[in-house]
Amino acid sequence: SFRLLMAGYFVCGFQVVFIGVHMPSYLKDKGLSPQVASYALALIGLFNVVGTYAAGVLGQKLAKRKILAFIYLARAVAITVFLLAPLTPVSVYIFASVMGLLWLSTVPPTNAIVAQIFGVAHFSMLGGFVFFSHQIGSFMGVWLGGVLYDRTGSYDVVWLIAIALGVLAALVNL
Repeated sequence: SFRLLMAGYFVCGFQVVFIGVHMPSYLKDKGLSPQVASYALALIGLFNVVGTYAAGVLGQKLAKRKILAFIYLARAVAITVFLLAPLTPVSVYIFASVMGLLWLSTVPPTNAIVAQIFGVAHFSMLGGFVFFSHQIGSFMGVWLGGVLYDRTGSYDVVWLIAIALGVLAALVNL
């Protein structure tokens, strides 16, 4: 179960850092202004506060693994809708707001699961291992985004990988 939790957090890192780093270029390639990307990143940050707090509150009432499964599946759905909808500043802002709600909302339930399973005596070490998997995912999201863009001239494949990984993370957290 610990390795599955780490796999889910890998996906978290992959998705959020790919979006945070490559979305501005993606939007520019699609003809939107740099201001749209700036506002989108600001909305992610704003809604991140709300989403993280809400996940922490919900974690006191609901099964944490189900919260995590919902977050990862919701991310996959949000990315899918974003790619299928017409790309406008409004659709970008809606996507950014939704992703902001889901951005770091994985942190409270993930940390709570680690503490629940193993206790708090070694929480910092075990939390560090889980966070390390997040960092590996972050690296892979940024690196793969750049490599595949250089090879194909598009971010489409990486968006699809982010969707598939979201579904996978939802399943492993269940």
